[in-house]
Amino acid sequence: MRDLMFLCHRIPHPPDKGDKIRAYHLIEHLRARFRVHLGCFIDDPADAVHLPALRARVASLGCFPLDPRRARLRALWRCRPGMPLLTGYFHDPALASWVDATVREQGVSQIVVFSAAMAQYADRISGMPKLLDFVDIDSEKFAAYGRTSAWPKRLVWAREGRTLLAYERAAVRRFDRSLFVSEAERGQFTRLAPESEALTMAIGNGVDLDYFSPDFAGTSPLPAGRKIILFTGAMDYRPNSEAVRWFVDEVMPGLGAFNPLFVIVGSNPGPAVLGLAREGSVMVTGRVADTRPYLARADLVVAPLQIGRGVQNKVLEAMAMARPVLATSAAFTGIAAVAGRDLLVADGAACWIDQAVSVLAGRHGGMGMAARMAVEARHSWARALAPLDAVLGVPAPVGTMEEQVSA
Repeated sequence: MRDLMFLCHRIPHPPDKGDKIRAYHLIEHLRARFRVHLGCFIDDPADAVHLPALRARVASLGCFPLDPRRARLRALWRCRPGMPLLTGYFHDPALASWVDATVREQGVSQIVVFSAAMAQYADRISGMPKLLDFVDIDSEKFAAYGRTSAWPKRLVWAREGRTLLAYERAAVRRFDRSLFVSEAERGQFTRLAPESEALTMAIGNGVDLDYFSPDFAGTSPLPAGRKIILFTGAMDYRPNSEAVRWFVDEVMPGLGAFNPLFVIVGSNPGPAVLGLAREGSVMVTGRVADTRPYLARADLVVAPLQIGRGVQNKVLEAMAMARPVLATSAAFTGIAAVAGRDLLVADGAACWIDQAVSVLAGRHGGMGMAARMAVEARHSWARALAPLDAVLGVPAPVGTMEEQVSA
């Protein structure tokens, strides 16, 4: 096997949140074809228990601690005109030294970089193919923060959006190929950076169809006899926290006739999310070891994101477990499914209330299984990542591509 370096901004194990899920499955795909040397950061001490399992999956591992508070100070210290804060946040001489030594000592012949902020490390290496997975357009996320935040934060976020876009455009030119998680993300980027058209492609997200299965038979921690509405996602991610606050304030009051329990499942809820908890109507769990017992019990899974980038894994996971899903247009982007048949898509509080009522009243009994069939047909990881082999110069086994196309 050839040796490949994979660099990502966060430890990709366990695969329990959006970017970690994609990075984990990319590595799983790659390690069947290459000896993978993984360089990454660990920003949550609780994830340290997963290092042995991760180390066993790769040829070598360089995992370096990243303290978010110190990283923010470092980003400010390294701030220069025209440069985004994000590159300073993820700057680390220890990781840079590991990259240099690993390339030199392990005979690395290709580099895959996950997220634009990590492109700075690949810039140290020349003479080999380089692939950059943007996943989604980070600069657009910060630009959206700039449009919706109060002064003075709006100035900071608007600057980050501008400078990061310039950095992203320059990064595309330095890599052989750059990936986005959907054609919608790729199309938006090429509109912002027309020169990138021939250098970019879309490789979508999948879902673990065996793990997230409607046949899951675990015990539910949720009360019987109640209508359960569920949201899953990392709660220290601003779009998620804003989404659940909007749902509680704008949608829940219109669902009183069903007396639903809204359950918010996700790690690191801050004071604003914890403050949503209401006895008998809103439950905030914090981090859980397994979301499936909650998904299996849900009458409705919601994705009310007002700012959405890329493909929402939370939506794919709920669909894979054959649950009815209600999503905003932002959360539906990049998902190969039929709105109205496989899931419901709505925007605005009034439409959300109408659609949620229709599910809680039992008017979409077949939607869950339609959702499962949709992700089986279009969102398996094998199907999603199959185009990556040609990009990396890996010959496809006889029959593989035909089987995936017909799947």
